[in-house]
Amino acid sequence: MTTSFEQLGVDAALVKALSAEGIDQAFPIQELCINDALAGRDVCGKAKTGSGKTLAFGLPTLQRVPAADPRRPRALILVPTRELATQVSEELIPLGRAVDVSVSAVYGGANMAGQIKQLEKGSDVVVATPGRMIDLIERGEAWLDDVEIVVVDEADRMADMGFLPQVEWLLRHIKGRHQTLLFSATLDGAVKTLVTRYQTDPVRHEVASPQVTVEEMTHRFLTVHQMDKSKVIAAIGRASNRTIVFTRTKRYADRLVQDLRDEGVKAGAIHGDLPQRLREKALAGFTEGSVPVLVATDVAARGIHVDDVDVVIHGDPPEDHKAYIHRSGRTARAGEEGLVVTLALWNEELDVRRLQKRLGLDMPIVEVFSNDPRLEDLAGWDPTADSAA
Repeated sequence: MTTSFEQLGVDAALVKALSAEGIDQAFPIQELCINDALAGRDVCGKAKTGSGKTLAFGLPTLQRVPAADPRRPRALILVPTRELATQVSEELIPLGRAVDVSVSAVYGGANMAGQIKQLEKGSDVVVATPGRMIDLIERGEAWLDDVEIVVVDEADRMADMGFLPQVEWLLRHIKGRHQTLLFSATLDGAVKTLVTRYQTDPVRHEVASPQVTVEEMTHRFLTVHQMDKSKVIAAIGRASNRTIVFTRTKRYADRLVQDLRDEGVKAGAIHGDLPQRLREKALAGFTEGSVPVLVATDVAARGIHVDDVDVVIHGDPPEDHKAYIHRSGRTARAGEEGLVVTLALWNEELDVRRLQKRLGLDMPIVEVFSNDPRLEDLAGWDPTADSAA
C-alpha cells in the first residue's frame, strides 16, 4: 500500500505543488526517510540512483529551512557532478517557490559571477559541487556559519571521484548545531567513515532495491563490424524514444555523435572536455525528448537522472560487471522495463563472454548488420531461438 506525502507530514503547500507535477504517492525511500528528517534527526539512507532520493531529502529540507541572510545559506546540499547539481536544483526550485524558499545551484564550469549574485540575494538552500563551494568560501563570497541542514548525496560517487577530502573540509567548517542527511548506494569503506565522523546517532534506512541485472532488464549481446557500428547504433536509436550510449573515451563519444547526426539521428554528448553550456544543452534536449540519443562517458554519466530511458547501449563493452550494472541502471528504473544492448567487435567477444559469466547471463552473442530488421525490436526478438535454429 502506497503512502501519500500528506500522511508523511509534508506541508500542504508542498503536497499541492507535488500534485501539480503529478506526484502523489511516495517512493519507498521517501516513505522511510521523510518523517525522521522532518523530526530533525540525522538520516543515513542507502538507496541507488533513481530511487527518489532527491525528494527524500529535498522535501524535509524545504519544509524546515529558515530564511537566509546574504551569502549565508541555511541548507547545503552536496552533490558529485555539475549535472546532478542542475537536476537537483531544478527539481527543488518550483517546490521551494510554494513555501517561499529560494534554491540555487553552484558548480564549476559555469559563470561564477552569476552564482555569487544569487548568494548575495540570500539563497536559503544551496545545491553545490564541493570544489566550487570551497572556492566561493575561500573568496569570501559564502559562509557556512548559519547552515542548519547539510545533505551529502551520492556519497559513494563522491568517494569514487576523489571528492571526499573536499566534502570533509566543508563538513568540518559547519560549526553550529545542524542536521546531516547522507545518501549513498553503498555504506562501506570511506562512506562509513563519513557517517561515523559527521553524523550523530543517525537513523538508518535502506531500500532493498532488486539487483539491477537479469530480472529487471532485457539483455542483448551483438557482434558488429567496425565500419558498421555507428549505423547499428543509429538503427537501435531510431527504434526507441530515449537511448543512452556509453563510450570509454571522449574522442569516440564526439565521433559517434557526428556519425549519428550523419545518419539523421539527433544526438548529443556529455563528457568532461565539453563546456558546461553544451553539456547542459545536450542533457536538456535528452530530458525533453528533442534529442533522443545521449552519448556519454562513464564519469560524466554519473548522477544523470532521466526518466523513461528505453535503451542503454554499451558502445564499448564495460570494463567489468560492476560498470555494466552501473551503466545499465539508467534504464528499467522505478519498475519500468528496459533494454540493455552490448556491442562487441570480433576482438572483444572473449571479454564480453567473461563479463556474461560474472553477470550470470548465459546468452548467445549474435552477429548483426545495420540493415538487420531485428534491430527495430530487439526486446521482442529471442536470440536463443535464433542461435538454436
